Amino acid sequence: MKRLERQHPVRHARILGVGAYRPERSVDNAEVCVLINSSDAWVHSRSGIRSRRFAGPHETLEMMATTAAGKALAAAGIEPGDVDCVLVSTISHLRQLPGMAPDLAVRIGAGGVGAFDISAACAGGCYGLALADSMIRGGNARHVVVVGAERMRDVIDAEDRSLAFLFADGAAAWVVGPSDEPGIGPVAWGSDGGSLDALTMTRTWGEFRDDPALPSPVLSMDGRRVFRWTAGEIAKVCKLALDKAGVTAADLGAFIPHQANLRITEVLAHELRLPDHVAVADDVVTSGNTSSASVPLAMEALLASGRAASGDLALLAGFGAGLAYAAQVVVLP
Repeated sequence: MKRLERQHPVRHARILGVGAYRPERSVDNAEVCVLINSSDAWVHSRSGIRSRRFAGPHETLEMMATTAAGKALAAAGIEPGDVDCVLVSTISHLRQLPGMAPDLAVRIGAGGVGAFDISAACAGGCYGLALADSMIRGGNARHVVVVGAERMRDVIDAEDRSLAFLFADGAAAWVVGPSDEPGIGPVAWGSDGGSLDALTMTRTWGEFRDDPALPSPVLSMDGRRVFRWTAGEIAKVCKLALDKAGVTAADLGAFIPHQANLRITEVLAHELRLPDHVAVADDVVTSGNTSSASVPLAMEALLASGRAASGDLALLAGFGAGLAYAAQVVVLP
């Protein structure tokens, strides 16, 4: 039997560049609270959020993703023609098919490459990073663009007091490529499919099709249940990611969890016993919860502010609907 040929793999991969797009319009708590009969003090006490970004009509999902990916490519010094695969994580692409990734590949000048969407909600960025790392080390790609892009306002009820103040819009991207040294640690990931109803949609599109008199499907969340699950489980996942990477919390320069809620971030940081020198991402305060875009957005913000530096070790953690989760240690670009 003839032996199959394999592309020559590389030993290591790393994030080469990060790029972000934040919508022009910043919306404070007072404006959001008009529709949910609440107050700035109530929203801030429960979420830590002061403001968030809402996309305008011209700031489409595709426009935001294209801009973020272009910035990431420029930061990485990689030409679009050198991209081998495009991964897009989103839960707010309103067209069920085709996926957004093939369109994005064309928009960034990489048309024709492998391209597909990931549906892992708020864990999607970290899932995409794990896939890109495996593709590169397995010899199936050399440069991969990973994008998280969301217009969460398109999939929520703006009058839902339980979640309307949390979610926001934005996009961010990573370019992942080969490295002489390890730049992306082993992923610690999983899911809890027994808790699907904790964070889901109000109904299926099939139900809406059969009875158009029903309101269209929007996001539904049991906030207390999700908070308890996150506080109890995600710190364990983060510790496993540290162990898999062979590092400790003291080795970190930054902790970048999904920007779900500042109170969740504070609980995780406490459970991990992070030293004072570790920069803890708090982009949620001014960006809100941008689902799959939140981890790369928060990374870009930390680097831009100087609170974290290129070459630092950062612990990433994504978690959300599914309930899906993933964490890994990376070297910052």
